Amino acid sequence: MANMTICATPSIREEHKTSAITMTHVDRKPPQRVTATDLQFEPLLDSAEAAALLQIHPKTLQKLARAGTVIGIRVGKLWRFRASALNRWLSGMAG
Repeated sequence: MANMTICATPSIREEHKTSAITMTHVDRKPPQRVTATDLQFEPLLDSAEAAALLQIHPKTLQKLARAGTVIGIRVGKLWRFRASALNRWLSGMAG
């Protein structure tokens, strides 16, 4: 027993073991899977399609979108619109 040393701090391996043990006791939820039926993606309309719904010229719709009057999404140089956003805009105008 002459060569026995007592260390006050645990070794790196002991610390790793204790942290690994505590990690196994953490309650983890499994990741939720998103299926195609969970997503309801609304297709985007281009300027011509959206303007046809509103019965206005596409350039008029683009001006309204640039001014922020109508909600539109700019993809590069092109504008895209959601039919639901256009419907809300029309409902707001009607009062």
